[in-house]
Amino acid sequence: MRTHPPSRKVIAVLAAALLATGVAACGNSDTGGSGGDDGTITLGFSQVGAESGWRTANTTSIKEAATEAGIDLKFDDAQQKQENQIKAIRNFVQQKVDVIAFSPVVESGWDTVLKEARDAKIPVILTDRSVDSADKSLYKTFLGSDFVKEGRLAGEWLVEQKKAATGPVTIVELQGTTGSAPANDRKKGFAEAIAANPNLKIVASQSGDFTRAGGKQVMEQFLKANPKIDVLFAHNDDMGLGALEAITAAGKVPGKDITIITVDAVKDGMQALADGKFNFIAECSPLLGPQLMDLVEKVHNGEEVPARIETQETTFTQEQAKEALPNRKY
Repeated sequence: MRTHPPSRKVIAVLAAALLATGVAACGNSDTGGSGGDDGTITLGFSQVGAESGWRTANTTSIKEAATEAGIDLKFDDAQQKQENQIKAIRNFVQQKVDVIAFSPVVESGWDTVLKEARDAKIPVILTDRSVDSADKSLYKTFLGSDFVKEGRLAGEWLVEQKKAATGPVTIVELQGTTGSAPANDRKKGFAEAIAANPNLKIVASQSGDFTRAGGKQVMEQFLKANPKIDVLFAHNDDMGLGALEAITAAGKVPGKDITIITVDAVKDGMQALADGKFNFIAECSPLLGPQLMDLVEKVHNGEEVPARIETQETTFTQEQAKEALPNRKY
């Protein structure tokens, strides 16, 4: 019995099937990333939210820097909820992005989801805020500010200003989001610095959640409960700006009747400082985008990076704010 060789059509079908199988097999390689055939890096980024002018500037910096660097950015807004960030990170893992970066809402409770990212071989970068995990292998690096230093600089300025005080100097403190790294660390740094002068006393300390509305509401409570307030230390400009409304409504002159110290140095805060409504600001720069994209490329390429990278920042008095304002980018 004679057998016929397979037709050209059958050979072509078999070849196509084998080619498809080969491609699929290559696509299943456990690289942990989805960079794509064109070499584009995909970054999954989970942002805290849009609670302040600082955060808005931070988001803009990240988006613009990703476009400039040619990085495919998958952006998620957590709306200040940790559960939203955990969900976003899990989605990034499922999408097999190349790198994950996020600014943690709070410090605790990240080990499980970060282990999932590590198991998927996706490197993680912390931006702006840190986590308190004992396992440092869960992330590659931290990029951001020294929040303890910011609080300390604010406290040191106050100690110098009140060194001639012979009686009690009453201080109220508007804390940031409860459990967040900047709230914890700024409070710590400020308390350590003012301990140098026993006359400086914090009589009330409460979270305003880094928002103007929160700052106004809590300051109203402070003013009702404490007839004599000498100093306000707000963990960010936005809470300080909200507090200005409460102070003015109470018939007091901000910057004179109550000394106001804040952190961030966003434009609105700097304007309040230039106008004499604030008295001192410790800077916290939100423009982390270019540094972040540089780190994303390095960790994706397997390069070693420092465990902690700090941004360069300064402090501002009224005159310094007037000089800096015309060229302020945020």
